[in-house]
Amino acid sequence: DATVRNLVNTWETFRPERDNTSVDYPKKYVDIHVPDGKPDLLQQIEHGTLALVAQFRAVGHAIPGIIVPHLAQYTHLGDGLTMTDNLVYNAEMGELESDGFRSGVFDDRWAFTSYSSALNYGSIAALAAASRALKGYNDELASESFETATRAWDEEQSREPVIFKHGNTTGGPLPVEVLNASLELLVTTGEQKYADSFMQNFSEIEKSFARLAVPAVRAMPFMDEAYRDKIRQLTLAHRKHLDEISLENPFGVRITEGGWAGNGSVINMAMNNYYLHTAFPDIIHEEDVFKGLNYLFGTHPGSDLSFVSAVGTRSKKVAYGMNRADFSFIAGGIVPGVLILKPDFPENKEDWPFLWGENEYVINVAASYLFLANAVNKLLQNDLPN
Repeated sequence: DATVRNLVNTWETFRPERDNTSVDYPKKYVDIHVPDGKPDLLQQIEHGTLALVAQFRAVGHAIPGIIVPHLAQYTHLGDGLTMTDNLVYNAEMGELESDGFRSGVFDDRWAFTSYSSALNYGSIAALAAASRALKGYNDELASESFETATRAWDEEQSREPVIFKHGNTTGGPLPVEVLNASLELLVTTGEQKYADSFMQNFSEIEKSFARLAVPAVRAMPFMDEAYRDKIRQLTLAHRKHLDEISLENPFGVRITEGGWAGNGSVINMAMNNYYLHTAFPDIIHEEDVFKGLNYLFGTHPGSDLSFVSAVGTRSKKVAYGMNRADFSFIAGGIVPGVLILKPDFPENKEDWPFLWGENEYVINVAASYLFLANAVNKLLQNDLPN
């Protein structure tokens, strides 16, 4: 959900029309470095939207995820194509039997369909956003996305929420997911009921402004002057927060100390700062945005490697992707980054890709990086002399 929303935000804010990939759904064929006349970003939004819509078509709600049935597949090494025979499993066939369409090899992915209102609201937000971006590009999918989002919203609003939480697969805190869903529907429709729902959950923004500044700013065109004044006061407090962070280390960003390294948090903070800069440039400055990308590109503890593979003169070349067993990389992938080992030792292993918390590529981080890279480029262009 977050991946689709970040891609839509990038499209609507910067409209990058780069075309470097051919995608042919009828043929199930993709070819990079071959333009097909369609913006790659819209094709990525389309692909994610199809996955979300398919869940509602199949079971009527968002699902926690899809995963392989066997541990051997999960820990699979080598070419990703060998993880499956690409044939539909038929229990009546032997393991070595196949008719070219079905086989007796039990390697088909499983969909886990537990219901969670938080997860449902997350998909509502993504589908509402996607409906805007896809309009004029894939009108049929845009229409289905909007209809699915509004129908699911009405259903959720008509009953008590289903609270089911399991790890990171069933959505974030329910009020935050409702906040995001109401915002995307508000931006899409302009209807007052969504503005009302957004304000009913505004306390979430007040409690965690550093994390929710983006929806706070995006809602401003639909709110009154009192709302703007409230966001300005929160931004002034955020300024003090940023100044405190700048004293923690020489890099000017918050380096998290959990079991998963913090590049995602660094990017999200920089994204927040970009939105706040556009709204209140006298409080939040361009440098508050630049610091995030500078950190990602090599201004961080432990080394000067860019954490974006193939971006920079020296970049991350050993990472946990589909080709991890080759000790190799996927261009454009972003790793979690520097892990702080107690008491304060920075680590990012360049000779061992299998440490997930340091070296695993994560798709939603790549989507947020696309926004940040375009944001910095926009700011730099504005600074160039005419």
